[in-house]
Amino acid sequence: MNIVLLSGGSGKRLWPLSNDIRSKQFIKIFEKEDGTYESMVQRMYRQIKKSDPEATVTIATSRNQISAIHNQLGEDVHISLEPCRRDTFPAIALATAYLADVRGIDPEEPVVVCPVDPYVEDDYFEALKALCEQAKKGEANLVLMGIEPTYPSEKYGYIIPENNSNTADVRTFREKPSADAAQEYIAQGALWNGGVFAYKLKYVLEKAHERMDFTDYEDLFSKYDSLAKISFDYAVVEKEPRIQVMRFGGQWKDLGTWNTLTEAMEESCVGEGIMNETCENVHIINELGLPVLAMGLQDVVISASPDGILVSDKEQSSYIKPFVDKIDNQIMFAEKSWGSFRVLDVETESLTIKVTLNEGHSMNYHSHKNRDEVWIVISGRGKTVVDGMEQQVEAGDVITMQVGCRHMILAETELKLVEVQLGKEISVHDKQKFSLE
Repeated sequence: MNIVLLSGGSGKRLWPLSNDIRSKQFIKIFEKEDGTYESMVQRMYRQIKKSDPEATVTIATSRNQISAIHNQLGEDVHISLEPCRRDTFPAIALATAYLADVRGIDPEEPVVVCPVDPYVEDDYFEALKALCEQAKKGEANLVLMGIEPTYPSEKYGYIIPENNSNTADVRTFREKPSADAAQEYIAQGALWNGGVFAYKLKYVLEKAHERMDFTDYEDLFSKYDSLAKISFDYAVVEKEPRIQVMRFGGQWKDLGTWNTLTEAMEESCVGEGIMNETCENVHIINELGLPVLAMGLQDVVISASPDGILVSDKEQSSYIKPFVDKIDNQIMFAEKSWGSFRVLDVETESLTIKVTLNEGHSMNYHSHKNRDEVWIVISGRGKTVVDGMEQQVEAGDVITMQVGCRHMILAETELKLVEVQLGKEISVHDKQKFSLE
């Protein structure tokens, strides 16, 4: 099975755990059997591989998510990089060209496209297999998954099938409606459009060539920033006469808000938190090393991270975005392909960061024009290179770098250090990279 996972957006509705770098799908909030936690993307990837160990998984995403994807899924996952945001049709066309030209997938092979972040169980992946097999038959150019609605939602588009059979031709589509209109659609047998569909590789390649002037994947990639922004639904789905829908009646939740996310959580508290017996339907998600105490609360979510603290009625939490848009502060936590960093302190002429380097990973060999740096190793061991001189380091060692000094560090085990940046102009852009000969 060839699967394309669409991974986009900044997920500001899950602030303060999500931000412009750390999207909602990377928040580790779901407890596994061994007591550790996994994110939406880790859960989805694990479930796919459990259902089909031979599945080819490609994640279509933007540049600022690649580090987090590699951090959570490893270096072997396939990625279709979007140079900039151009909506779902260009993203799916680019991923399809990637599968054909880079991965060498046969144009007659079916491909399944789905979002990376729904909360689903094993039956969803069996349905993806069935969707894939239906597309392989060639009875239709597109086969959609129609989610059986559980309430008249205003958040989703609706698919109205010709009949009530498990697989049916599509009669028409309806845009996101009012609650009353949604109720009427459901009475007509309408299904939620969850953005899940399957097609033969050659079909989307043909549609892409109809709307875009390109020769192959590399050419499309180079022209990507000039492409028109248009959704796959508008460009392809709503114009396709040969289209089918397959019903899915299993669990499917769009975890786009704190309200829906907490419904899927198996625990009421992640991180350090205490609730007294008078609390009802309260969830605490705490990434800080400080205790959170809740008393006498009902239907409330409390979320704390280095980026901020949210205390909200669960229903009201759905309206968080315009308020978060007004917050303009520095990103305080991010996952990278090599590990992660957390900002500990910000002063006018200093920045203090805790850095975790994964075993076998390293920073780039680089220098800064406007700041000095000090590294204090707090755990693990590794090797530094400072102006060409190598040195083994371990917990307790201190390394100083003056302005213009070339430096890097390699983690031989997981390595944690505190980095202190000192200077009047501290900026993420103050970095010049060099090759390490």
